[in-house]
Amino acid sequence: MPFDSLTFLAFFGGVLAIANAIAGWEARKRFLLAASWIFYAAWNPPFVLLLAGSSTLDWWVARRMAAIDRQPERLPWLRLSLAVNLGILATFKYQYFILGNVAWSLERFGIHWQAPDLGLVLPVGISFYTFQSISYAIDVYRGRVSPIRSWRDYALYVAFFPQLVAGPIVRFGHMRHQLAEPRRSTLPDLGVGLSLMVLGLFQKIVLADGIFAPVADAGYADPGAATALGAWTGTIAFAGQIFCDFAGYSTTAIGAARCLGFHLPLNFRFPYAASGFSDFWRRWHISLSTWLRDYLYVPLGGSRLGRWLTLRNLMLTMLIGGLWHGAAWHFVIWGGLHGSWLVVERVLANRGWFRPEAAGRIGRTAWAALTLAAVVYTWVWFRASDLDHALAVSRALADLPGLVASWSARDARDTLALLVFAAIVAVHWAMRSTTAEELLASTPAPLVALALGLMAAAIVLSPGTSHAFIYFQF
Repeated sequence: MPFDSLTFLAFFGGVLAIANAIAGWEARKRFLLAASWIFYAAWNPPFVLLLAGSSTLDWWVARRMAAIDRQPERLPWLRLSLAVNLGILATFKYQYFILGNVAWSLERFGIHWQAPDLGLVLPVGISFYTFQSISYAIDVYRGRVSPIRSWRDYALYVAFFPQLVAGPIVRFGHMRHQLAEPRRSTLPDLGVGLSLMVLGLFQKIVLADGIFAPVADAGYADPGAATALGAWTGTIAFAGQIFCDFAGYSTTAIGAARCLGFHLPLNFRFPYAASGFSDFWRRWHISLSTWLRDYLYVPLGGSRLGRWLTLRNLMLTMLIGGLWHGAAWHFVIWGGLHGSWLVVERVLANRGWFRPEAAGRIGRTAWAALTLAAVVYTWVWFRASDLDHALAVSRALADLPGLVASWSARDARDTLALLVFAAIVAVHWAMRSTTAEELLASTPAPLVALALGLMAAAIVLSPGTSHAFIYFQF
């Protein structure tokens, strides 16, 4: 039940009406949990049992850990949670990656083995709700949060439908008081929430699907026929597509939750205005980058173990972050490239050669332009279907004489995608120190109404073919 479907709009309207018609908070939470499971079951009903089972395990494990005073004695329970959750994730998401690499390794020794096709389907959103549930178990183990007594409230925290399948990844500490205190739609929340939903759907339907996706798909359609013009326009278009697609989903999710009286954390903060790669990851997929920082980078030692181990920890974190995105080597390389950018940036900062925050306007602008160029190029390894595809596109991008010779052959669709991407970068720079909600609050109501009306009209009139949200595959 994707957000950009009439089915979801009907479902959401019904949930909004019924939730506000239920007087008691406890009954309203039961209804929201049932609605969330129905939302998930609309994709594949049996996997609701997996979602409920994972939630039940971590709710129970957390209560067992809380009954133990000494942290070392809690460790077996945490290991149980990690083993089951990561084992399920590995089984569904990484089975073919693992078995395929085993087969490839055996082939190097002359052993021919065909990996079996287990016929498993990747449950939508499993990476998101698994990380969310794991964070709760780790926080209880560390003593940072106390376990919740109500199984229903915990199951609702994990399954809450606006953020269930593609985030934001919400920490339990962020939701605990919201589950304890009655939530109901208010006119201010409805105003902000519906505005964010319109903005998010505009990003997805009009920009991601209507303007960027056709150009990106054409540029990456045939690895054997990659041209300089197609590689450049396709890669820039994909940079626009993935931002508008994922930020559009997150914005819609935050808006839908807000309509119901819940506040979800910000997940994007104008990342194409980043000045440096650390700054990029403070702005892109914030809920994942902070998760990786707190539950992977810091436990590895963070920056406490000296210069070289800090660089190692940065690289390992980004490599694992790349693998989280997809079970293929080109995703690992995508993460490794981002790790390399972060390592180089850290080395330069440690030697005092360059610090974006201390540089002048020209220096910051140059560093921001370099950041954007590196980020856009790195998307090649995210969009390509495999390593050979990514290498073919990379070679085409390097063919600058071919780009110059074929530049006049671009069509109106390519030109529009490039202009819209440039406009997005300009908007990011204009708004890099604020948020969409702050802009809504500071803009006169008539202008907001006009902008939202134009976006709504563009959504209705958009002729673009609908594409599944890109992050649904993760």
